Amino acid sequence: MINAALFISWALAVVLFDCRLRRIPNWLVIAGLAVACVLAASGHSPFHIDVSDAALGLLAGLLALLPFYLIGLMGAADVKVFATLGAWCGFHALPALWIVASIAAGVHALYLLASAVIEGRRQSAESSLESSPNTDGYVSRPRDVTGVERSSPYTFMVGGRRATPYAALLAVSAIGSLTLQVFEAAR
Repeated sequence: MINAALFISWALAVVLFDCRLRRIPNWLVIAGLAVACVLAASGHSPFHIDVSDAALGLLAGLLALLPFYLIGLMGAADVKVFATLGAWCGFHALPALWIVASIAAGVHALYLLASAVIEGRRQSAESSLESSPNTDGYVSRPRDVTGVERSSPYTFMVGGRRATPYAALLAVSAIGSLTLQVFEAAR
């Protein structure tokens, strides 16, 4: 029970840091990795894996997302958290965690896109009522806070930063996986 509480505490800390700050401190990742390895080595992993499963999961998690980091599609923290989740959950759990988190990220991106479109249309309607045609007869394009003309009102900015909190989604999917395991074991 304590081993599951340790995992859930670590995963919730990842969620809080990623959602609030969009940063996950290295000390949190290292602490999670250390606890995962100690629990696997002692035979007390909440996911019932051994050291070899934890090592394989760590390596697979790192190698699976590293290319996405290298081409700039995700942050280093996302890769480090996925590798650490591999050490906690083992190799066998990673595909499901990845799929669930990716679906949630897609839903989040659609929400952001819909919100940006709605906000852009609202702002466009307000500015068209307030603005008068310029010398060419066209209404001015939207401008940012510095007065520079923007090409489009649509954006994927949340809290001043672009992107979906992917590490948080990975951690939540791992909490869900552990919860399902507990319910299945109770049956």
